Amino acid sequence: MRNLRMIIAYDGSEFHGWQSQPGMRTVQSILEQAVRRVVRHQVAIIGAGRTDSGVHAAGQVANFFTIRDIPARNLLRAIGSRLPKDMSLEDVRDVPLTFHATHSAMCKLYRYRVFASPRRPVTLHAQRYTYHFWHRLDIDRLRAAAAVLVGRHDFTSFASKGNDRTHNVRCILRCDVFRVGDEIRFDIEGDGFLYNQVRNIVGTLLEIGRGLWPVERMSEILAALDRTAAGPTAPARGLSLQWVRYDLRALRRSAEAQGLSGAAAADLASSFALPAGDQPVLPPGTDLEEEPSG
Repeated sequence: MRNLRMIIAYDGSEFHGWQSQPGMRTVQSILEQAVRRVVRHQVAIIGAGRTDSGVHAAGQVANFFTIRDIPARNLLRAIGSRLPKDMSLEDVRDVPLTFHATHSAMCKLYRYRVFASPRRPVTLHAQRYTYHFWHRLDIDRLRAAAAVLVGRHDFTSFASKGNDRTHNVRCILRCDVFRVGDEIRFDIEGDGFLYNQVRNIVGTLLEIGRGLWPVERMSEILAALDRTAAGPTAPARGLSLQWVRYDLRALRRSAEAQGLSGAAAADLASSFALPAGDQPVLPPGTDLEEEPSG
């Protein structure tokens, strides 16, 4: 038995989210169809993040089990060639049998993009991947309100109806706000997220950023534990799952325990590396970096 990890990017515009639903075009169902055609047996794809309808991904992580001995590099080509034009298989790797795309994840980063201009976005890219917000936004107000969210809190006020979690305490490691041309981007990294949490946070920040509410309102919203106290849900099209981070030391130890050489285990761990300049903020007392060799 083998465990294969995949990294997938997709334009979520025409998908009804990640999770399989009868009669719906979902990322999970399309991916499972492609994998089944290659390995010729039933598979269950496990995804790191259950993105909602219309939400995109640049670095979704998934895994599946197979009895086939097809090399990973061949699987990359064979599965990738069977995917539609709005999905891309970025990488396939053998991973330890204990690896689970969801449960092994340490943190995730979602990016929300707002086209903040009185001018209408004319490029197809901006229309498809950003939320056009007409009101003038004060970036200092946005940053001050975003800073209130960092840390471990009960995010009940930001969980939409339909949230199936038994408790709503989550840790936000960072909530950065920055401008790139006409865009204002929100990078929100956390150890887990509630249903629509990121979009509800952004919708609330926009109300504060345009001056409708004072910055101090954010603390009051958190304390209220009431969804009606927060702002509207920002549209799905501006949101993308950028990456998922795993414990590289644990991966390396599991790989070596399964019989991989030190060099092969180190190579596996390096395949999980994030893009340069996009490293996670680590929870206190956590070290996700590899152990020094030798």
